[in-house]
Amino acid sequence: KTEDGQQVDQYTLTNGNGMTARIITYGAMLTELHVPDRDGNPGDVVLGFDNLEAYLEGHPYFGCTTGRVANRIAGGRFTLNGEEYTLATNNGPNHLHGGEKGLDKRVWEAREVKTKDGVAVEFHYLSPDGEEGYPGNLDIYVTYTLTEDNELRIDYRATTDKATPVNLTNHSYFNLAGEGNGNIYEHVLQLNASNYTPADETLIPIGAVVPVASTVMDFTEPKRIGRDIKQVGGDPVGYDHNFVLDKSESGKLEKFAEIHEPTTGRVMEISTTEPGVQLYTGNFLDGTLTGKSGKVYHQHYAFCLETQHFPDSINQPNFPSVVLNPGDTYTHTTVHKFSTR
Repeated sequence: KTEDGQQVDQYTLTNGNGMTARIITYGAMLTELHVPDRDGNPGDVVLGFDNLEAYLEGHPYFGCTTGRVANRIAGGRFTLNGEEYTLATNNGPNHLHGGEKGLDKRVWEAREVKTKDGVAVEFHYLSPDGEEGYPGNLDIYVTYTLTEDNELRIDYRATTDKATPVNLTNHSYFNLAGEGNGNIYEHVLQLNASNYTPADETLIPIGAVVPVASTVMDFTEPKRIGRDIKQVGGDPVGYDHNFVLDKSESGKLEKFAEIHEPTTGRVMEISTTEPGVQLYTGNFLDGTLTGKSGKVYHQHYAFCLETQHFPDSINQPNFPSVVLNPGDTYTHTTVHKFSTR
């Protein structure tokens, strides 16, 4: 149970190929994802804890549903339809991942649902008008489906009764060698992203969209994550950047990433309807957290690929809009497909 006595439930999804996903109602959070390696041995490929107390004590957004607005809003302020809104500044001068008590710290309702693709759990949360400073009653559904094609599919849907910014994502930390099993330098990543959005030192985009060619941001060809990570800069060092995905059409579900872990043979392909993705390499992991397997999580022990609209979009009119209006429905689908080679 949570500090205020709310019960937290765990749901387990399994398929016929040895995959298992576990999701809890606290934060609509993916806590375990067991995926077979090339020899058929399943391993848990997401970072996290094996008990609720550890999550309640605070963590770097392991596996959770993040929002109302994932990523950063500059200065914790935005103006919408002539009205200025002030949000928590919980990341230096900026607002991050929905504020002090975002969707990741709420207890969601859940129910099993039947889909044509596989077993699924639908999570529901109604974020009331004014929660964390955001306008409108935002009615949110997040559905996790585990398919027989070894896909973990996440579908988001939201409606509002007042114009509000919405940018939902999942914040899983992946290590395809298994959680806690060393750094991710040897993972080979390819991103269908010819451009990225450079940011200031507080990670707010400066507004430009810049080619990745001839920079450390170039993952258009398969590249070891560790190859250029020390040259990326940052304090702590590593990737924490929004990439602009090469889309054939806006809102279409298209593959944008492939990650291969050579020692286990695991491959993860990710498709999304979103225009961007934040690549984050666990820069702030510093050895103070011990995970499910009893292994300590050190710097760069995981990567996140947070499918999203661009950071600070609400304040940057040249970026795709994150405003949801009454009568419209926010939708977002991201699929993680696993295989081996």
